[in-house]
Amino acid sequence: MDYQPVVVARHPRPSSTKHNAESKYWRLFKHPVFIKEYAPITSVHFSPSKPHRYAVTAATRVQIYAPRTQKVTKTISRFKDVARSGNIRGDGKLVIAGDDTGLIQIFDINSRAILRTLDSHKQPVHVTKFSSLDQTRVLSCSDDTTVKLWDVPSQSCIATFTDHTDYVRSGQVSTSSPHLILTGSYDTTVRLYDSRTGACEMLMGGDTGEGGSHNTAPVEQVLMFPSGTIALSSAGPILRVWDLVAGGRCTRALSNHQKTITAMVFDTKASRLLTGGLDQMVKVYDVSTYKVVHTMRYPAPVLCLAISPDETHIAAGMSDGTLSVRRRQPKASEPAAADLNSALRSSNYESYLGGTIPPIGQGRVRQKIKSKPIGDADELKVESRRKKRLRDYDKMLKGFKYSAALDSVLRKVPPTTKFALIQELIHRDGLHSALAGRDDVLLEPILGLLLKYVADPRFGEMVCDMAGVVIEMYTPVLGQSPLIDTLFARLRKKVAAELRFQQELVRTKGALDMLLSSAALFVVA
Repeated sequence: MDYQPVVVARHPRPSSTKHNAESKYWRLFKHPVFIKEYAPITSVHFSPSKPHRYAVTAATRVQIYAPRTQKVTKTISRFKDVARSGNIRGDGKLVIAGDDTGLIQIFDINSRAILRTLDSHKQPVHVTKFSSLDQTRVLSCSDDTTVKLWDVPSQSCIATFTDHTDYVRSGQVSTSSPHLILTGSYDTTVRLYDSRTGACEMLMGGDTGEGGSHNTAPVEQVLMFPSGTIALSSAGPILRVWDLVAGGRCTRALSNHQKTITAMVFDTKASRLLTGGLDQMVKVYDVSTYKVVHTMRYPAPVLCLAISPDETHIAAGMSDGTLSVRRRQPKASEPAAADLNSALRSSNYESYLGGTIPPIGQGRVRQKIKSKPIGDADELKVESRRKKRLRDYDKMLKGFKYSAALDSVLRKVPPTTKFALIQELIHRDGLHSALAGRDDVLLEPILGLLLKYVADPRFGEMVCDMAGVVIEMYTPVLGQSPLIDTLFARLRKKVAAELRFQQELVRTKGALDMLLSSAALFVVA
């Protein structure tokens, strides 16, 4: 019978989101590019049309970036005060932005010419957005507590909503109906307006206290699902989910950020929600369970967040003026990669890289496909097996040299291997012989191993068994070596400290159980 090598057991690691499939996908957004601006970045918006250029609003200008080069292609700086909410229309031809004077301007994205000017607001305009269903309409929300819907060709206001009593810092036109408008205000309320009636159809939050909707913090962001049946809002560090079909009832309240949530955005399929906050964190939620599936850390508080329609870029603007762009290389099977490959074969290549397609021979080389040789169908191939070489400790175990095998793993070997060998010695009833007959030089690494792993939950039980054997064998000779005596005293102190720690844990667990039990009784009452 052949010798069976020592089997090194793998200890289960605590569950974590770092290595699951969801986290692996979001970790593909790497190699962040950091671009420094002169003022806090208050808005980032990707164009819905290809090549998905994005508008970055900071200070008194709106800059248009190319997603593949991260270079500025256009700079719009015709503002008299701080610019806000640069937004690109669905066809990628127009840009709208407001400023702190209350002025709203619509620009041609290529010529940067001012096409329309809307000047009805009296205070800073923090929200300017094109309607996704009707590209001739524009939404604006201002610090003068009003919300307006504009008709771009006639340069006139279609509807004005005045129900809010404080700054209106967030708003969105529904992607399922061009007449529904969701807004959030510093008066702690979320409102749903209908431009056909000109009235507020639904009130959520505030001091109503209905369905767990009681909220006393300013509403920073609102977001509506594409279906138009569910809305999200952020007030302070709390994320709330509102059921619009049930009359605006709050169905969930989540608190995963430590500070105010300042940005919310969906991925392309609206199956994942990304939130950014002043705690310098971006959280990714699975909207089916509203559990956090991934977390990204940023160097400064996050003010705005955007993800490209092809899900290859995540852009975040921060309070210190830093723009962070994380990129992901799409797989060949994904639509983004397929579009790029088709562009490489067509004249649209300039729209991706801003250059010309080099002719064959000047940087483009045809790849030759080599076919693998195919053998005879009736040919019989004999499988060759390489014999595995035994490790040093396995060779010593095979020769019943237990003491030498134990000494060989006390060097630079992973702890799992060390204790796998010790377990094998216990099974062979060879631990006593491996530990016997040692002087202070050979006993020192054994005691060092016990000291290092006596408090490790993976090996603690085995260390205690081994320590019992060592103490039983070497107690009669204590006092002959100061080094060994010191190591035994340190081992005793470490065991005593671990016992005290375990007692503290038991006390803490008991106190927490009492608190949780009383809290449960309070909720029931």
